[in-house]
Amino acid sequence: MDQDSVCDVLVIGRACVDYLAVVEDFPVEDSKVMLLERVKEGGGQGTNTACCCARLGASVRYVGTVGDDDEGRFCLSRLADFGVDTADVRRLKDKRTPVAYIVITRASGRRTIIYEPSPPGAIVLDEALEALIASARVVLLDPSVTHLASAIKGMGRRGAIVYDCERWKDGMRDMMALADYFIPAYPFLGDPVLALSGDTIAQRMRGLSSQIAGQLIVTHGEDGAYYLHDGILYQVRPPEALIRDTTGAGDNFHAAFAFALIRDFDLHAAVRFAVAVATLSCRAYGGRAGLPDFEEAREVMERLESRRLV
Repeated sequence: MDQDSVCDVLVIGRACVDYLAVVEDFPVEDSKVMLLERVKEGGGQGTNTACCCARLGASVRYVGTVGDDDEGRFCLSRLADFGVDTADVRRLKDKRTPVAYIVITRASGRRTIIYEPSPPGAIVLDEALEALIASARVVLLDPSVTHLASAIKGMGRRGAIVYDCERWKDGMRDMMALADYFIPAYPFLGDPVLALSGDTIAQRMRGLSSQIAGQLIVTHGEDGAYYLHDGILYQVRPPEALIRDTTGAGDNFHAAFAFALIRDFDLHAAVRFAVAVATLSCRAYGGRAGLPDFEEAREVMERLESRRLV
């Protein structure tokens, strides 16, 4: 870490608790199925990415909110288990930490999420947060803090901004102009607000790339990730792996990409590394138990290919 950096990666975003239920087949309405396994784990895009970055070896500071309740204490405890600095987490009195209920189908590893929204108490850009952003090597913003983009645009900073794009939110145009790395999941390309033309992913990605200031990377589940470089579309397909649960895979992709930046990986290597970490994280239930360390992730990354498409 640079001597004048407060941390390698500053993560700003959502915290929650995940309750995971593993079943053989996804239940139909008004039916009963056997619970095969249950897991309680920390969740939320912000805290997931913070834990992943720390597991890979970065110094990480997390900014977010939790309720003053047992779930909030659990979130903080799990962050501490990974060595994440939580000095800037706000505990909201008389507010509940949100939870998510996740049903995982054993055969496929696919998950269905039922989540609570975060409580009132939106994160604002005050002097303390501005100082953190100004000194961090990489700032990772999750969807819950899209509203901060307009305020961050006007301040000085030294590190790259990585944005985890989920769906259209207030402040999105400002975020599209701010983020150095704009990383949505594939369904975002179909958002009607964007009015993207073309039927292929290449056409839609080029259309979205023309609307943003930074580098576009698109995650696409089993297809891995796509990105544009010098006008050429590339794909990195995931490695063969046992997939138990895809919960948190997208969060871990963003985290690994941010980590790759502090290790000075070029774009091709950074995407391969992120695909490797995201895939390996799916080998256990919950978004954190399967996380690799840096050496394991790098070994898998070296077997992946940045495939030139069009």
